[in-house]
Order: sequence, then structure tokens, then C-alpha cells
Amino acid sequence: MSEVQKLTIPVVSLARENDQFRHVIWTGDNAQLVLMAIPEGGEIGGEVHEGHDQLLYFVAGTGVAKIGEVEADVADGDVSIVPSGTFHNFRNTGTGMLKLFTTYSPPEHDAGTEQSTKAEADAD
Repeated sequence: MSEVQKLTIPVVSLARENDQFRHVIWTGDNAQLVLMAIPEGGEIGGEVHEGHDQLLYFVAGTGVAKIGEVEADVADGDVSIVPSGTFHNFRNTGTGMLKLFTTYSPPEHDAGTEQSTKAEADAD
């Protein structure tokens, strides 16, 4: 699936159906929408985005969010907020995939980026 051209989309359904680690589905001048799927026992990986705020909306599975020094459980219906310059990591602690969609402001990844696994994402 390439980037979506529509401006109204069923993002929760798309996120629940997604099995790719990272799939950029829309990129604008000031924001970006990305689907993510984290396998059992997997994680996004600790990182800091300078100049980019990030919101993560969880739609399936369970996990642990570490934002700064705070850890919190996450599950379907939760949102995590990561201000620019803050260390963060998200781990899948449940069974099955941890699925979410995330927004970056401004965009973080190249438009149309598709990475099937974390290893592929790390290689990029």
C-alpha cells in the first residue's frame, strides 16, 4: 500500500490490519501519519526526536511505554505523548502484535516509507 491520497481514512482499521513494522501512509508539510506493528517481545527501540513531537495511538495488544524516566502500561485505546527531545521506547509485553498509528509533527520519515521489520528500519 502506498501513501493514501484521501483526506479521510479508516485509520484504526488500517492500523489493526497492518503487519509492517513501519508504514508511512500520509505526509504533509507539517505532520505525518504512520502505521506500526511491534511483534511479541519486540520494541520500537529507544530514541529521541529533536524538533519532532510524536503522538502514539494504540489500537491492539498490550505493552509498556517509557517516556523520559516514566514507564506506563499501554493498551487498545491509549495515547502516548512524546514531546520533542524526550527519550522514549515502546515494548510489546503481550501476545500477538502491538498495533498503533502515530503522528509526527513535523514529518520524521521519508514519504512512502515501508519497513517490514525493525531490522529493516534500523538498516535504513
